[in-house]
Amino acid sequence: MTPHTFPFARVPGAVVDADGLLHVGNPLSEQRALADGRAVAPLGDRAVLTVAGEDRLSWLESLCSQALVGRPAGESAELLILDPQGHVEHAASFVDDSERAWLIVDRADAEGLLAWLTRMRFRLRVDPQDVSESHVVVGGTSEAVAALPSRAVWRDPWPAVTPGGWGYAATDPHPGLERDWAEAIVALADAEALADEAAAGERRLAGRLAADALRIAAWRPRVAAEADGRTLPHEVDWLRTAVHLSKGCYRGQETVAKVHNLGHPPRRLVALQLDGSEAQLPEPGAEVRAGGEPVGELTSVAQHYEEGPIALALLKRSTPVEADLTVVVDGGEISATQEQIVPPDAGRTAAVPRMPRLSRRR
Repeated sequence: MTPHTFPFARVPGAVVDADGLLHVGNPLSEQRALADGRAVAPLGDRAVLTVAGEDRLSWLESLCSQALVGRPAGESAELLILDPQGHVEHAASFVDDSERAWLIVDRADAEGLLAWLTRMRFRLRVDPQDVSESHVVVGGTSEAVAALPSRAVWRDPWPAVTPGGWGYAATDPHPGLERDWAEAIVALADAEALADEAAAGERRLAGRLAADALRIAAWRPRVAAEADGRTLPHEVDWLRTAVHLSKGCYRGQETVAKVHNLGHPPRRLVALQLDGSEAQLPEPGAEVRAGGEPVGELTSVAQHYEEGPIALALLKRSTPVEADLTVVVDGGEISATQEQIVPPDAGRTAAVPRMPRLSRRR
């Protein structure tokens, strides 16, 4: 049992897996409590890296898609590590406390990112470390997270278009505006105390399923879900928060600039509202079809407390925006209604009309 699983396994109703707390009995009510700031969610699927040393900011900036030098201490940012062809390899939530940079990453991605950072140190004064065994990430609204004892707090900039970024989604208002989200890096001893409070009924917790459902409803990409080794930032609207288009050179920058200037990324992220008549949700990776032909696959799926079954999917750019879609499930197919996140002609010069938000919220 990992340190991230153990503190919360003793909470009444807790269901845990290798990545920590899944839920505490009712994922739908947990979503509402999490969105309203009445609960916090221990995120065992997150890992924590730190980078100390005098050169840390300029070094990280030279490696990633984001401008970091000159940021005030405590200011949150998001960064991507791209391969030479511009595909997303790693993503991290970033905040610097003036002594070290804190990086929150997907747990499955932590080992690879740390190994790559370690190889790239050369003679610079930097010291990347994995501190996940002594720290837990806890998410929730900014106010709920601010009440926790923490080493650092990252506030999600999504869906704002941060300096140097570019937003492709044409929906107005963007559904991500409804999501207030922050993540606190909490020492393991404080996580133990948090679990004790929850076990005594003094603190309400939500599980990872609730946090992910709110993320999907906000069209928020994650590297563990939407990055499949060939994902370009443009395809999932990640230029919005994780790319600075006018910063200095970094690996993959040429592709980022070319695709943005010419438009038409090969795939596009869409939001799907799924037929709710099926009791079982399809799994991520399920094939999406248009007219019986495969056009993409699901990347993230959830049962939302207001919208019902929802998903994100990456489709071929050529898939018509008005196409009737189906998703392959055991025993057949279910219908799905698509809503544009990234338009087919997304790019600097694209003229995209503003679109009203579609919703099944009751």
